[in-house]
Amino acid sequence: MTGTSTPTLHRAASVPDSADGGGRRGPRRPPGLPWILPALVLSVGLIYYGIGYTGYISTLDWDGISPGPEHVGAHNYTRMLHDPVFWAAVRHTALFFVLTFVVQTLVGLTFAVLMHSRIRLAAIYKVIVFVPVVLAPAIMAPVFRHMFAPDGELNAVLRHIGLGDLAQPWIGQTSTALPVIMFITIWEWTGVTFVLYYAAMTQIDPSVLEAARIDGASNLRTLHSIIWPELRGTTVALAMLGAIGALKTFDVPYLVTIGGPNYATEFLGTYIYRQTIPLSHVGYGAALSIVLLVVALLMALALQFAGREREGR
Repeated sequence: MTGTSTPTLHRAASVPDSADGGGRRGPRRPPGLPWILPALVLSVGLIYYGIGYTGYISTLDWDGISPGPEHVGAHNYTRMLHDPVFWAAVRHTALFFVLTFVVQTLVGLTFAVLMHSRIRLAAIYKVIVFVPVVLAPAIMAPVFRHMFAPDGELNAVLRHIGLGDLAQPWIGQTSTALPVIMFITIWEWTGVTFVLYYAAMTQIDPSVLEAARIDGASNLRTLHSIIWPELRGTTVALAMLGAIGALKTFDVPYLVTIGGPNYATEFLGTYIYRQTIPLSHVGYGAALSIVLLVVALLMALALQFAGREREGR
């Protein structure tokens, strides 16, 4: 019995060796490579290649069509330093981000607090607040162009209520065109701010709020001392999204005012398009795109670092 069982055990012990290909050792693929390969090809093959190719084009004086582009080095970047329209677009982008972010934060937080106060028909109000987010700017742009026209609905309402002196060409003059673009953007994206704040408020422990009420804290005191500190991470995330969105702003100003009048609503996105497509300054437009990318990365890193520093404190 002992002599017959030993070979059986020996054969059983040798099975793993045969399963590994006879004990041969060769290169092994990472087990997760097939799953990440599509994303890797997409990011490296399209995104990073596109960034590198755009950086190369930014060193050329090229219209995008002619076969012999001229290599000009850093001339396109030094040209920005003396371009008044570029600096005007930077000012408009910065002002646009600050004002829209502040107003959207205040309005979105107010809506979120009201919806958490158990008001009647809250579900309908949520839908009303979020509807502008799902409407395409291309659909709403003609509506706003007509609304803010000299003979549009806004001026008609002002004249009807006896405020005809305030009627003016809202998108036809430099003093009011940019505020109109800000108003449209706030109307469109406040729903996102509301949803994120509302979701973050649902994560606050109700017992903490109940303890504050038992201690006699007013609603404003509870909002300032308990709710707002708990929403700090959401606020930082919204600031990052708002900053990157301001740098990428294109659709609303282009569809409503085409960057005018007199470059009053020119943003970095619209200026890149203007230089690249209508004016055929592809090299300069590529340089503007690289600067836009660098500024977006720096702003995202700065906001993220500020958020972590506040959390550490």
